Amino acid sequence: MPNRRISRDVKIAAIRLHGCDLLRLSNILDCCAFFECTFYRILKLWRETGDIVNPNPSLCGQPRLLDHEDVNYICSLVRANLEYFLDELLSLVNNNCFTSVHFSTIFKELEQAGMSWKKLSHVATEKNEGLHADFMA
Repeated sequence: MPNRRISRDVKIAAIRLHGCDLLRLSNILDCCAFFECTFYRILKLWRETGDIVNPNPSLCGQPRLLDHEDVNYICSLVRANLEYFLDELLSLVNNNCFTSVHFSTIFKELEQAGMSWKKLSHVATEKNEGLHADFMA
């Protein structure tokens, strides 16, 4: 039951039931299916801000090191020259985007962008003029 999203309506209903003394707190908690500490946290937020949603939510996870423009730049480099190694891409990103990241970050971003060895090797064979001429013949 921990770390589940509780509907805004359920939270407001619990606060109103408690505020109007229509049910005991134990009954409200049983009906709404959350813990007493959760209820008091919601109640405190309601009293402090007038809303049950935290105005300053904490971010989960790590911030992204490369923004959308950087990822597009890396993808365009890979499409333009399939011969680049990760360390070459790393130096190009450092010099041209002024972003210092590890080569594993570039690898993960390429994977997330849908680049794979299979797709890259397929594009490389399409760019091979001899194979392209054989295909056209």
